[in-house]
Amino acid sequence: MEEKNPYLSIVIPAYKEGERIGRNLLEIDKYVKERAFSYEILVVVDGSSDNTAEITRNYGLQIPHLRVIENAENRGKGAVVRQGLLEAKGKYRIFLDADGSTSIHHWDAFEKEFQNGFDVVIGSRDLPDSYIQVHQPKYREVMGDMGNWLIRIVLGLWRYPDTQCGFKALTGEAAEMIASRMVVDRFGFDFELIALAERLGLKVKQLPVRWMNEEGSTVGLTGKNGFTQVLIDLWHTRVRFWTGAYGIKEAQKEK
Repeated sequence: MEEKNPYLSIVIPAYKEGERIGRNLLEIDKYVKERAFSYEILVVVDGSSDNTAEITRNYGLQIPHLRVIENAENRGKGAVVRQGLLEAKGKYRIFLDADGSTSIHHWDAFEKEFQNGFDVVIGSRDLPDSYIQVHQPKYREVMGDMGNWLIRIVLGLWRYPDTQCGFKALTGEAAEMIASRMVVDRFGFDFELIALAERLGLKVKQLPVRWMNEEGSTVGLTGKNGFTQVLIDLWHTRVRFWTGAYGIKEAQKEK
């Protein structure tokens, strides 16, 4: 019987990942079975037109505590990560990419930081000990570097050289405090999450990761998942902090 409140919740946002998600699910399954803690795996399918949901359910026949949440419409990675973090019940909640670009094995190091009193632990590809096994195309790396400088300037996230790595972990309490306030539906949700954590007074730790680019990304220059949309979401996020729309002052009073 699945435990009501597992130790670790693993949230995987998935969009058109039918051909890639299986390998990652098997790696996660092997990893968690070798540990003594209880867990759940939540795959949130983002209105995908392929067979991602069906394939994932089939893996559920051999992988314990795997649950599929299938959305009828595509809402964006930020929306489904938010959904997964709030649906999860774990004492700690981690989300990672369906393609396995950052391995679940990083949890060994992340878990230790929670014991050191941190509320949020994020992976970074730009710390001295990080290792990029397979790089993105050069144009995407340039766009990423430009975007990150703008993020640091606009939101004041100066100490974060990489806000967009898709491997982040939170305590259950931090996940609910942050995700309940998040509104960015697309790829800008990563910087929104970090900025909220900072302004809510939570302790955030960055750790280096080993990262490998996988082909098949939906990120481009334009469109709803494009670089321009990230810039729009960045500006809107800044405005929401200016206007108090995130309810930060109310949260601080409750503390």
